[in-house]
Amino acid sequence: MTILDDPRLAELNARVKQDLDYLNYPPANWSPVLPEVDGKPVSDVVIIGGGMCGLVAWFALNRVGIRNLRIVDRAARGKEGPWKTYARMETLRSPKNLLGPAHGMASLTFRAWYTALYGVPAWEELFRIPRPMWMDYLDWYRGVLSIPVENDTHVTRIVPRDDGLLELEVAGGAVPSILTRKLVMATGRDGLGAADIPDFVKGMRRHKSWAHSSDEIDFEALKGKRVVVIGVGASAVDNAAEALENGAGEVRLLARRKKMPTINKLMGIGSYGVTAGFPEISPEWRWRIMDYSTKQQTPAPHNSTLRVSRHPNAYFHFDCGIQSMREEGGEVVITTTNGRVFHADFVILGTGFTVDPLARSELSPYRDKIACWEDRITPLPGEENPSLGRFPWLEDDFSFTEKEKGTAPWLKDIHCFNYGATMSLGKVSGDIPAISEGAQWLARGVAAHLFIRDIHHHWQALLDYEKPELDGSEWVDADADLPEQPEQKTA
Repeated sequence: MTILDDPRLAELNARVKQDLDYLNYPPANWSPVLPEVDGKPVSDVVIIGGGMCGLVAWFALNRVGIRNLRIVDRAARGKEGPWKTYARMETLRSPKNLLGPAHGMASLTFRAWYTALYGVPAWEELFRIPRPMWMDYLDWYRGVLSIPVENDTHVTRIVPRDDGLLELEVAGGAVPSILTRKLVMATGRDGLGAADIPDFVKGMRRHKSWAHSSDEIDFEALKGKRVVVIGVGASAVDNAAEALENGAGEVRLLARRKKMPTINKLMGIGSYGVTAGFPEISPEWRWRIMDYSTKQQTPAPHNSTLRVSRHPNAYFHFDCGIQSMREEGGEVVITTTNGRVFHADFVILGTGFTVDPLARSELSPYRDKIACWEDRITPLPGEENPSLGRFPWLEDDFSFTEKEKGTAPWLKDIHCFNYGATMSLGKVSGDIPAISEGAQWLARGVAAHLFIRDIHHHWQALLDYEKPELDGSEWVDADADLPEQPEQKTA
């Protein structure tokens, strides 16, 4: 039985269907039917990513009448996104009452789903959303909206064609390459970059001596072992807790900062005003806000940090930047910038992700042609931040732009609906709170571009339209029976 078939959800499922009917969903497709090319169908839009971003993007595009869609994900069913793979927090950071991907429909909210399953009293008692439960909710969302995600489909390269289409090469050959007019990269936190791997682990054996927090880690194998976690952010803390709960002998978290960050600065201006206004303020202000917030660092959640510190064999060490790390005598020897030496059996890097179009193999034929923030802005003294400079410089519809005009015009058809959009448009394409607003912006922009591209088709449709509103029975011509007047001659 799938989660959609749970009898407790029958009434909610019916309510969703009714709400959609009342909203005239799905609307008729207005984009012209495209002929096959080289024996392959051509989509108006293909979405890469079947996680939260991809699902809400698909729904938003459908709601505006773009129906010729495909959505693919390289993961197996139920493994899309981080929620049941490398995310290891007990609960989400976001408050339970945020609307997330509901896209303006109360019946699609997590709250509606949760109360249908467990009741209102359970909702009132719930502190935060358990991480695996969020994936269960997304699985229901996918099912109740009949979103046709094609799993196990890994797009390895995006190739622009001379006929204006994009060809998506697919790994393995089991699925033929895919042709589309527009592409949405709904690829999540690492969707336009990669895991941030510091130089100090070069030469060391990955998975044997160290792993990144986004890797698959055998935590049971760490039982009784000495584990060092680099960092004290959310992913570092979550992985430290997993190691402790699986019986690690000790876990030491090493932070280069002298004090634990305690304030989530962006919460100080959290509002719809930020969501709507961030893309409209000057690039200099956007840079200043993001530079300040990243340098302050977002702390791990309160309950996640307690999850670690409640273990007597957990240790937090500050002012411990990493100077060197090496394998020696079957252990890892770590020397910090303040001269301390730590010995470990395994190291976990809680170092996050980079954003850099150059890191994406899918964009390899032209990734150096994508404009980034470092190509468009020179930060003021004291606001230098190379990592922010690698974010792509996007249009309002999330599309890439050319570093040099005329060198890669097809970039306007690739939309970066993932964390990489943060510098240009704010946190509307990854974080839960404003994901529906981001999807709405995306759908509006894609629809506008498709209409403009097909303007001659729509003009002809306007000329050809002949369906009468009136059949002649609705009025009487008061002068119809008068004798015909002779034609007046002019001098």
